[in-house]
Amino acid sequence: MWNRVLAPVLKPLSSTSFQTVLVGHQPAQRVSLRLAVIIVLLCLGACGTRVVAEERPVDQFFDSKGVKIRYQIQGQGEPLILLHGFTASIEGQWEAPGIRARLAKDFQVIALDARGHGKSGKPHDAMQYGREMIGDVVRLMDHLKIAKAHIVGYSMGAFMTNCFLTQHPDRFITATLGGAGWKKPNHDPLGTLDKLAESLEAGQGITPLLELLTPVGRPKPTQQQLDAINFVIKATNDQKALAACVRGMANLSVTEAELRANKVPTLAIVGANDPLKLTVDDLAQVMPELKVHVIDNTDHITCFFHPKFVDEVKAFLLAHSATKTSAN
Repeated sequence: MWNRVLAPVLKPLSSTSFQTVLVGHQPAQRVSLRLAVIIVLLCLGACGTRVVAEERPVDQFFDSKGVKIRYQIQGQGEPLILLHGFTASIEGQWEAPGIRARLAKDFQVIALDARGHGKSGKPHDAMQYGREMIGDVVRLMDHLKIAKAHIVGYSMGAFMTNCFLTQHPDRFITATLGGAGWKKPNHDPLGTLDKLAESLEAGQGITPLLELLTPVGRPKPTQQQLDAINFVIKATNDQKALAACVRGMANLSVTEAELRANKVPTLAIVGANDPLKLTVDDLAQVMPELKVHVIDNTDHITCFFHPKFVDEVKAFLLAHSATKTSAN
C-alpha cells in the first residue's frame, strides 16, 4: 500500500541528485516534486522511521501538567533545546537533516516532540495548545534542572520560541528563529489557519498548508503529490490533535512592545523564497539588534536541509557560548 501511494512522489528521485533536490536548485517544473519528497520524509520521521543511519538517543518521557512529553538528550556542554515545526518531530526536523548530530558536538542537545506530535500526548482541546506548549518547555527545563538554555525553533517552533522569549527571557542564553518570525496579535499573515484547522477536523489532511508554503511563481503540488503527502499525514498523525494545535496558535502572538524590550541575543534564519519570510521582515522592524540570515535558493521546506542552516546556527550559538569548542 505504501509503495503504491508514495511511488508517484519518490520514483523520480532515481534519476536526479538527492542532494540537489533537498537544497533547491531544481528547474521550476520539479519544485513541487521536491516539496512533496521532503514533506514525506518529515512525516516518516514523525512516526519514528529511520531516515538517517545513526544511533539515536533513547526516548525519555515526563508528565507536563497531565500531558506526556517525549524528549531525547544527546551531547555535552551548554544546554540547547530544539523545537520542531508543525506535523514534524525530533526525527523529521532535526535528525534527518543532520542538524542535531552537528550541534551535539558542542552542546547538550535536548529535543522534544511538541504535544500533539510524534510520541508525545495528543489532547484534542485547543486550550491545551498555544502557550501550554511553551509551558511544556519550561516544565522540561525545570524537570532537568536547567536554569537557562539556547532555544532553537523552526516554523511553529520559531513562533513558540519568540513567544517564550517574551514570557521568560530569564530562561534564555540565546534564541534562534528558523523559518518564521513575528506572530502578531489577531493576525494570520497568510490567511490559512482556519482553513487548515477545518481541513484537519474533516480528516482531509494539510492541503491548505502545502499550497500556502509553495513560493510565489512556483508550481503548486499536483493532486497526486497532495494525495501521497496527505496519506502519510493521516497515517502518522492524529488529525484532531493537529487541528486543535492550529486553533491554539493564536495564543502564540506577541506585541510590538514585548519584542522591542528584548535583550536576549536572537538570530532569525529563513529561506529567501519562504512565504513566511514576511514574518521575519516584520520582526526585524521591531526587535533591536536582531541578526537575520537569509539563505538563497531555499524555501520553507528546504531551508533547514541546506548546509548553511546549521552552519549559521552553530556559529551564532558558539559566538554567544562561554565554552567555544569544535568548529566542525
